[in-house]
Amino acid sequence: MLIERWVHDPLTLKRIKRFKKMRRAVVATWLFVFMLVLSLTAELWANSKPIVMKYHGHVYWPALKSYYPTEFGQADSLVTDYRQIQLSAKDWAIWPLIHWDPYESNMSVENYPSPPTKSNWFGTDSTGRDVLARLIYGFRYSIVYALLVWIATYILGTTAGALMGYWGGAVDLVGQRVVEVFDSMPTMLLLITLISIFSATLPLLIVFTTIFGWMTISLYMRAEFLRLRGREFVESARALGASRGRVIFKHILPNALSPIVTFSSFTIAGAISSLAALDYLGFGLPPPTPSWGELLNEAQKNFTIAWWLAVFPALALFFALVVLNLIGEGVREAFDPRKA
Repeated sequence: MLIERWVHDPLTLKRIKRFKKMRRAVVATWLFVFMLVLSLTAELWANSKPIVMKYHGHVYWPALKSYYPTEFGQADSLVTDYRQIQLSAKDWAIWPLIHWDPYESNMSVENYPSPPTKSNWFGTDSTGRDVLARLIYGFRYSIVYALLVWIATYILGTTAGALMGYWGGAVDLVGQRVVEVFDSMPTMLLLITLISIFSATLPLLIVFTTIFGWMTISLYMRAEFLRLRGREFVESARALGASRGRVIFKHILPNALSPIVTFSSFTIAGAISSLAALDYLGFGLPPPTPSWGELLNEAQKNFTIAWWLAVFPALALFFALVVLNLIGEGVREAFDPRKA
Protein backbone atom coordinates (compact mmCIF):
# COMPACT_ATOMS: atom_id res chain seq x y z
CA MET A 1 0.00 0.00 0.00
CA LEU A 2 2.81 2.38 0.93
CA ILE A 3 4.80 1.56 -2.22
CA GLU A 4 1.70 1.83 -4.43
CA ARG A 5 0.84 5.23 -3.01
CA TRP A 6 4.41 6.45 -3.46
CA VAL A 7 4.63 5.20 -7.06
CA HIS A 8 1.40 6.98 -8.10
CA ASP A 9 2.31 10.22 -6.37
CA PRO A 10 2.56 13.16 -8.85
CA LEU A 11 5.96 14.14 -7.46
CA THR A 12 7.23 10.56 -7.99
CA LEU A 13 5.99 10.60 -11.59
CA LYS A 14 7.80 13.89 -12.13
CA ARG A 15 11.02 12.38 -10.72
CA ILE A 16 10.71 9.35 -13.01
CA LYS A 17 10.29 11.68 -15.99
CA ARG A 18 13.36 13.64 -14.86
CA PHE A 19 15.35 10.40 -14.53
CA LYS A 20 14.41 9.35 -18.06
CA LYS A 21 15.87 12.59 -19.40
CA MET A 22 19.34 11.42 -18.26
CA ARG A 23 20.18 9.11 -21.14
CA ARG A 24 23.33 7.64 -19.55
CA ALA A 25 21.39 6.73 -16.39
CA VAL A 26 18.68 4.97 -18.43
CA VAL A 27 21.28 3.06 -20.46
CA ALA A 28 23.08 2.11 -17.23
CA THR A 29 19.80 0.84 -15.78
CA TRP A 30 19.22 -1.44 -18.76
CA LEU A 31 22.81 -2.66 -18.60
CA PHE A 32 22.40 -3.47 -14.92
CA VAL A 33 19.18 -5.36 -15.62
CA PHE A 34 20.99 -7.31 -18.36
CA MET A 35 23.86 -8.18 -15.98
CA LEU A 36 21.40 -9.22 -13.30
CA VAL A 37 19.38 -11.47 -15.63
CA LEU A 38 22.56 -12.94 -17.14
CA SER A 39 23.91 -13.84 -13.72
CA LEU A 40 20.65 -15.19 -12.29
CA THR A 41 20.22 -17.42 -15.36
CA ALA A 42 23.92 -18.34 -15.52
CA GLU A 43 23.17 -22.06 -15.88
CA LEU A 44 21.71 -21.33 -19.31
CA TRP A 45 24.85 -19.51 -20.48
CA ALA A 46 27.76 -21.27 -18.80
CA ASN A 47 27.45 -24.94 -17.94
CA SER A 48 29.01 -28.32 -18.55
CA LYS A 49 25.51 -29.71 -19.16
CA PRO A 50 23.21 -29.16 -22.15
CA ILE A 51 20.27 -26.83 -21.65
CA VAL A 52 17.96 -29.38 -23.24
CA MET A 53 18.60 -32.64 -25.03
CA LYS A 54 16.71 -35.49 -26.67
CA TYR A 55 18.07 -38.94 -25.95
CA HIS A 56 16.41 -42.21 -27.03
CA GLY A 57 13.05 -40.52 -27.58
CA HIS A 58 12.99 -38.67 -24.24
CA VAL A 59 13.59 -34.94 -23.64
CA TYR A 60 15.86 -33.99 -20.74
CA TRP A 61 16.71 -30.64 -19.12
CA PRO A 62 20.16 -31.25 -17.62
CA ALA A 63 20.89 -27.57 -16.89
CA LEU A 64 17.82 -27.38 -14.68
CA LYS A 65 17.50 -30.91 -13.33
CA SER A 66 19.87 -33.68 -12.24
CA TYR A 67 19.67 -37.14 -13.77
CA TYR A 68 21.26 -40.45 -12.80
CA PRO A 69 24.16 -41.56 -15.04
CA THR A 70 22.43 -44.88 -15.64
CA GLU A 71 19.73 -43.09 -17.67
CA PHE A 72 22.43 -42.40 -20.27
CA GLY A 73 24.21 -45.75 -20.06
CA GLN A 74 27.01 -44.60 -17.72
CA ALA A 75 27.03 -47.34 -15.09
CA ASP A 76 30.61 -46.78 -13.93
CA SER A 77 30.15 -43.17 -12.80
CA LEU A 78 28.37 -41.35 -9.96
CA VAL A 79 28.02 -38.11 -11.93
CA THR A 80 26.69 -37.87 -15.48
CA ASP A 81 29.31 -36.78 -18.00
CA TYR A 82 27.19 -35.31 -20.77
CA ARG A 83 30.18 -34.79 -23.05
CA GLN A 84 30.69 -38.56 -23.25
CA ILE A 85 27.10 -39.37 -24.23
CA GLN A 86 26.90 -40.85 -27.72
CA LEU A 87 23.98 -39.24 -29.55
CA SER A 88 22.31 -41.08 -32.41
CA ALA A 89 21.05 -39.45 -35.58
CA LYS A 90 17.65 -38.86 -33.98
CA ASP A 91 19.12 -37.43 -30.79
CA TRP A 92 20.17 -33.81 -30.26
CA ALA A 93 21.42 -31.45 -27.59
CA ILE A 94 21.45 -27.65 -27.18
CA TRP A 95 24.51 -26.53 -25.26
CA PRO A 96 25.12 -23.21 -23.48
CA LEU A 97 27.35 -20.63 -25.14
CA ILE A 98 30.11 -21.44 -22.63
CA HIS A 99 30.63 -25.20 -22.19
CA TRP A 100 32.10 -24.91 -18.69
CA ASP A 101 30.67 -24.57 -15.22
CA PRO A 102 32.59 -22.41 -12.70
CA TYR A 103 33.98 -25.41 -10.77
CA GLU A 104 35.18 -27.56 -13.69
CA SER A 105 38.82 -27.69 -14.79
CA ASN A 106 39.80 -27.91 -18.45
CA MET A 107 41.97 -31.04 -18.48
CA SER A 108 42.95 -30.62 -22.15
CA VAL A 109 45.36 -27.71 -21.58
CA GLU A 110 48.98 -28.34 -20.66
CA ASN A 111 49.61 -25.60 -18.13
CA TYR A 112 47.50 -23.64 -15.63
CA PRO A 113 46.64 -20.81 -15.79
CA SER A 114 46.15 -20.96 -19.55
CA PRO A 115 45.61 -17.91 -21.82
CA PRO A 116 42.39 -17.15 -23.73
CA THR A 117 41.55 -19.72 -26.42
CA LYS A 118 38.52 -20.78 -28.45
CA SER A 119 37.67 -23.20 -25.67
CA ASN A 120 38.17 -20.74 -22.80
CA TRP A 121 37.45 -17.26 -24.11
CA PHE A 122 38.84 -15.42 -21.06
CA GLY A 123 41.44 -18.07 -20.23
CA THR A 124 41.59 -20.26 -17.11
CA ASP A 125 42.68 -19.71 -13.53
CA SER A 126 45.45 -21.55 -11.68
CA THR A 127 43.35 -24.71 -11.41
CA GLY A 128 42.08 -24.71 -15.00
CA ARG A 129 38.61 -23.29 -14.31
CA ASP A 130 37.05 -21.06 -16.96
CA VAL A 131 37.45 -17.37 -16.03
CA LEU A 132 34.38 -16.16 -17.95
CA ALA A 133 32.14 -18.74 -16.26
CA ARG A 134 33.48 -17.70 -12.85
CA LEU A 135 32.89 -14.03 -13.68
CA ILE A 136 29.25 -14.67 -14.59
CA TYR A 137 28.54 -16.82 -11.56
CA GLY A 138 30.64 -14.53 -9.36
CA PHE A 139 28.39 -11.57 -10.11
CA ARG A 140 25.44 -13.61 -8.83
CA TYR A 141 27.05 -13.96 -5.42
CA SER A 142 28.17 -10.33 -5.44
CA ILE A 143 24.77 -8.90 -6.30
CA VAL A 144 22.88 -11.22 -3.92
CA TYR A 145 25.24 -10.17 -1.13
CA ALA A 146 24.95 -6.49 -2.06
CA LEU A 147 21.15 -6.51 -2.35
CA LEU A 148 20.63 -8.36 0.94
CA VAL A 149 23.09 -6.05 2.73
CA TRP A 150 21.29 -3.04 1.23
CA ILE A 151 17.87 -4.30 2.37
CA ALA A 152 19.04 -5.29 5.86
CA THR A 153 21.05 -2.11 6.53
CA TYR A 154 18.29 0.14 5.24
CA ILE A 155 15.61 -1.59 7.31
CA LEU A 156 17.75 -1.35 10.44
CA GLY A 157 18.99 2.17 9.70
CA THR A 158 15.55 3.49 8.75
CA THR A 159 14.00 2.05 11.91
CA ALA A 160 16.73 3.52 14.12
CA GLY A 161 16.60 6.90 12.38
CA ALA A 162 12.80 7.02 12.56
CA LEU A 163 12.81 6.29 16.29
CA MET A 164 15.45 8.95 17.00
CA GLY A 165 13.84 11.56 14.77
CA TYR A 166 10.24 11.03 15.79
CA TRP A 167 10.60 10.66 19.55
CA GLY A 168 13.64 12.88 20.06
CA GLY A 169 14.66 13.61 23.65
CA ALA A 170 16.33 10.77 25.52
CA VAL A 171 15.72 8.32 22.64
CA ASP A 172 17.56 10.61 20.25
CA LEU A 173 20.35 11.31 22.73
CA VAL A 174 21.04 7.63 23.44
CA GLY A 175 20.59 6.69 19.79
CA GLN A 176 23.10 9.29 18.63
CA ARG A 177 25.70 8.02 21.11
CA VAL A 178 25.18 4.45 19.83
CA VAL A 179 25.57 5.65 16.22
CA GLU A 180 28.77 7.50 17.14
CA VAL A 181 30.22 4.40 18.78
CA PHE A 182 29.47 2.17 15.78
CA ASP A 183 30.54 4.84 13.30
CA SER A 184 33.96 5.20 14.96
CA MET A 185 34.76 1.49 14.62
CA PRO A 186 37.21 0.31 11.91
CA THR A 187 34.64 -1.63 9.89
CA MET A 188 36.95 -3.59 7.56
CA LEU A 189 39.29 -4.57 10.39
CA LEU A 190 36.39 -5.78 12.51
CA LEU A 191 34.94 -7.73 9.58
CA ILE A 192 38.28 -9.46 8.99
CA THR A 193 38.61 -10.25 12.70
CA LEU A 194 35.11 -11.69 13.02
CA ILE A 195 35.44 -13.70 9.80
CA SER A 196 38.76 -15.08 11.07
CA ILE A 197 37.01 -16.29 14.23
CA PHE A 198 33.94 -17.71 12.51
CA SER A 199 33.88 -19.64 9.23
CA ALA A 200 32.96 -17.28 6.39
CA THR A 201 29.60 -17.94 4.75
CA LEU A 202 27.35 -15.68 2.71
CA PRO A 203 24.70 -15.30 5.48
CA LEU A 204 27.38 -14.59 8.06
CA LEU A 205 29.03 -11.97 5.85
CA ILE A 206 25.64 -10.29 5.37
CA VAL A 207 24.97 -10.24 9.12
CA PHE A 208 28.39 -8.82 10.00
CA THR A 209 28.22 -6.18 7.25
CA THR A 210 24.72 -5.15 8.35
CA ILE A 211 25.83 -4.73 11.97
CA PHE A 212 28.48 -2.20 10.94
CA GLY A 213 26.70 -0.62 7.96
CA TRP A 214 23.36 0.83 9.14
CA MET A 215 24.61 4.10 10.67
CA THR A 216 24.77 6.33 7.59
CA ILE A 217 21.17 5.86 6.47
CA SER A 218 19.98 6.19 10.08
CA LEU A 219 21.45 9.72 10.24
CA TYR A 220 19.65 10.77 7.06
CA MET A 221 16.35 9.24 8.19
CA ARG A 222 16.71 10.90 11.61
CA ALA A 223 17.12 14.26 9.87
CA GLU A 224 14.08 13.63 7.65
CA PHE A 225 11.88 12.67 10.60
CA LEU A 226 13.07 15.66 12.63
CA ARG A 227 12.20 17.90 9.69
CA LEU A 228 8.79 16.36 9.02
CA ARG A 229 7.43 15.61 12.49
CA GLY A 230 6.42 19.24 13.05
CA ARG A 231 4.89 19.85 9.62
CA GLU A 232 1.23 20.86 9.30
CA PHE A 233 0.04 17.61 7.71
CA VAL A 234 1.56 15.59 10.58
CA GLU A 235 -0.03 17.86 13.21
CA SER A 236 -3.36 17.56 11.37
CA ALA A 237 -3.13 13.76 11.44
CA ARG A 238 -2.44 13.81 15.17
CA ALA A 239 -5.35 16.20 15.74
CA LEU A 240 -7.66 13.81 13.88
CA GLY A 241 -6.65 11.05 16.30
CA ALA A 242 -4.24 9.09 14.09
CA SER A 243 -2.11 6.58 15.98
CA ARG A 244 1.67 6.91 16.17
CA GLY A 245 2.08 4.01 13.78
CA ARG A 246 -0.26 5.63 11.24
CA VAL A 247 1.51 8.96 11.55
CA ILE A 248 4.93 7.35 11.06
CA PHE A 249 4.13 4.90 8.25
CA LYS A 250 1.42 6.75 6.33
CA HIS A 251 2.31 10.41 6.74
CA ILE A 252 6.02 10.78 7.54
CA LEU A 253 7.77 7.79 5.97
CA PRO A 254 6.38 8.26 2.41
CA ASN A 255 7.74 11.81 2.49
CA ALA A 256 11.09 10.69 3.89
CA LEU A 257 11.98 8.15 1.21
CA SER A 258 14.33 10.42 -0.75
CA PRO A 259 17.55 9.40 1.09
CA ILE A 260 16.65 5.70 0.77
CA VAL A 261 16.11 5.91 -2.98
CA THR A 262 18.97 8.36 -3.64
CA PHE A 263 21.71 6.41 -1.88
CA SER A 264 20.59 2.87 -2.73
CA SER A 265 22.69 2.35 -5.87
CA PHE A 266 25.78 3.77 -4.16
CA THR A 267 25.24 1.43 -1.21
CA ILE A 268 24.92 -1.57 -3.53
CA ALA A 269 28.10 -0.54 -5.38
CA GLY A 270 29.93 -0.17 -2.07
CA ALA A 271 28.81 -3.63 -0.96
CA ILE A 272 30.09 -5.19 -4.20
CA SER A 273 33.45 -3.48 -3.66
CA SER A 274 33.58 -4.64 -0.03
CA LEU A 275 32.94 -8.27 -0.94
CA ALA A 276 35.58 -8.11 -3.70
CA ALA A 277 38.07 -6.67 -1.20
CA LEU A 278 37.32 -9.36 1.38
CA ASP A 279 37.62 -12.09 -1.25
CA TYR A 280 40.88 -10.62 -2.48
CA LEU A 281 42.28 -10.69 1.06
CA GLY A 282 41.07 -14.27 1.58
CA PHE A 283 38.36 -13.41 4.13
CA GLY A 284 35.35 -13.56 1.86
CA LEU A 285 33.32 -16.40 0.40
CA PRO A 286 34.82 -19.84 1.02
CA PRO A 287 36.54 -21.55 -1.94
CA PRO A 288 35.71 -22.78 -4.52
CA THR A 289 32.86 -20.23 -4.63
CA PRO A 290 33.18 -18.07 -7.80
CA SER A 291 34.33 -14.61 -6.80
CA TRP A 292 35.75 -11.56 -8.55
CA GLY A 293 38.03 -10.79 -5.62
CA GLU A 294 39.39 -14.34 -5.61
CA LEU A 295 40.26 -14.01 -9.32
CA LEU A 296 42.09 -10.75 -8.59
CA ASN A 297 43.97 -12.52 -5.81
CA GLU A 298 45.06 -15.19 -8.30
CA ALA A 299 46.08 -12.41 -10.69
CA GLN A 300 48.36 -10.99 -8.01
CA LYS A 301 49.96 -14.40 -7.49
CA ASN A 302 50.42 -14.97 -11.24
CA PHE A 303 50.89 -11.38 -12.39
CA THR A 304 53.86 -12.00 -14.68
CA ILE A 305 52.38 -14.99 -16.51
CA ALA A 306 48.58 -14.50 -16.48
CA TRP A 307 47.54 -10.97 -17.50
CA TRP A 308 43.99 -12.15 -18.24
CA LEU A 309 43.38 -12.89 -14.56
CA ALA A 310 43.95 -9.21 -13.79
CA VAL A 311 42.37 -7.59 -16.85
CA PHE A 312 38.99 -9.33 -17.15
CA PRO A 313 37.95 -9.38 -13.44
CA ALA A 314 39.13 -5.78 -13.02
CA LEU A 315 37.12 -4.71 -16.09
CA ALA A 316 34.04 -6.56 -14.79
CA LEU A 317 34.31 -4.88 -11.39
CA PHE A 318 34.96 -1.48 -12.97
CA PHE A 319 32.00 -1.87 -15.36
CA ALA A 320 29.59 -2.92 -12.58
CA LEU A 321 30.60 -0.02 -10.34
CA VAL A 322 30.37 2.53 -13.17
CA VAL A 323 26.89 1.28 -14.12
CA LEU A 324 25.64 1.51 -10.52
CA ASN A 325 27.16 4.94 -10.01
CA LEU A 326 25.57 6.23 -13.22
CA ILE A 327 22.21 4.96 -11.96
CA GLY A 328 22.88 6.68 -8.63
CA GLU A 329 23.75 9.91 -10.42
CA GLY A 330 20.48 9.78 -12.34
CA VAL A 331 18.44 9.10 -9.20
CA ARG A 332 20.21 11.92 -7.34
CA GLU A 333 19.40 14.35 -10.16
CA ALA A 334 15.80 13.16 -10.26
CA PHE A 335 15.36 13.75 -6.51
CA ASP A 336 17.16 17.10 -6.48
CA PRO A 337 14.68 19.58 -4.93
CA ARG A 338 16.26 22.45 -6.87
CA LYS A 339 15.20 20.92 -10.20
CA ALA A 340 11.96 22.18 -11.67
